[in-house]
Amino acid sequence: MLPVDKIWTPDLTVDNAVETEVKPVSSDILVSQDGTVQHSIQMYTTVVCGINLFNYPFVTDACPVALNGWSQSSCGLRFQYGNISTVGTSRGEWRTLSVELHGNENRLDRNYLSVTMSINPFNTVVTLILPSVLIMVADLVSFALPLEGGKRSSFKITLVLSFTMSLLILTDSLPDTGLCSPLIRYHFCFCLVVLVVSLLASMIFTRLSVDGSLFCCTLLKLEATNDTKQDISLNGVATVCADVSTEVASLQKVVTFLENMETANEGSKKMQLFANRFDKICFWIYFCIDVIYTMCFIAITRTEFCKINNLDFWSS
Repeated sequence: MLPVDKIWTPDLTVDNAVETEVKPVSSDILVSQDGTVQHSIQMYTTVVCGINLFNYPFVTDACPVALNGWSQSSCGLRFQYGNISTVGTSRGEWRTLSVELHGNENRLDRNYLSVTMSINPFNTVVTLILPSVLIMVADLVSFALPLEGGKRSSFKITLVLSFTMSLLILTDSLPDTGLCSPLIRYHFCFCLVVLVVSLLASMIFTRLSVDGSLFCCTLLKLEATNDTKQDISLNGVATVCADVSTEVASLQKVVTFLENMETANEGSKKMQLFANRFDKICFWIYFCIDVIYTMCFIAITRTEFCKINNLDFWSS
């Protein structure tokens, strides 16, 4: 048994490390007569590794740890691995799935450990994905609300504001955009655009069901016509009240007033039927867009995008 500082011990290096700290487990070391040395160390290292976060939070990727001995051409220290085991594989958000040895059998000084890791997606699904899906479902079901009264538009405005506030609050939970921007950012952008378009469509259909037109000039004409009809009707009613002697003329004016009201009601019903028909078409278009988007989103997540080369140090 000898102190560690009394004999030579090999220096280990990590090729892709940013910072490495090596500490002996014990201050003593065991040296046998045949020259075999039993020496245990603890190495704390930070390596450079790019993680493909395109499918966040369903991320599974591998990081290399090139733990080797120093070597220059054929002279130096060659590192040979023995048994590999993992300790503390599940800590925090990330968990270690496996650790495998890769390298060149002819060159023992060029090996690396491939550490496969994954993210626990439960928290992200509950706090980010599930609320956005529920808001989109609520917006789709809101087509069942009537166009009259503006209840649907007010409800959709509430949905847009709720979604915007949730994005502002939870934006810090999303990973930073790097080489592989997370697909979930595009998902939020799509949801926000669809919510706003659905709100605008509901506002247009509400106005169409009430006024029968989408232009302000036509609205003014309709208001002027309605005011004229009301003036004529009021004048007719005033004439009925004032001129009691002319019963035939009064009855004719009353009949004309009722006919005008019936015509106005029929026109209003036609406008409402016309707006409801377009509203149903918009609902099915919106439903088809959601279904197609869901299928495309699942297909994209199953495809490999944005591959990151973490073995660029290997060619040096």
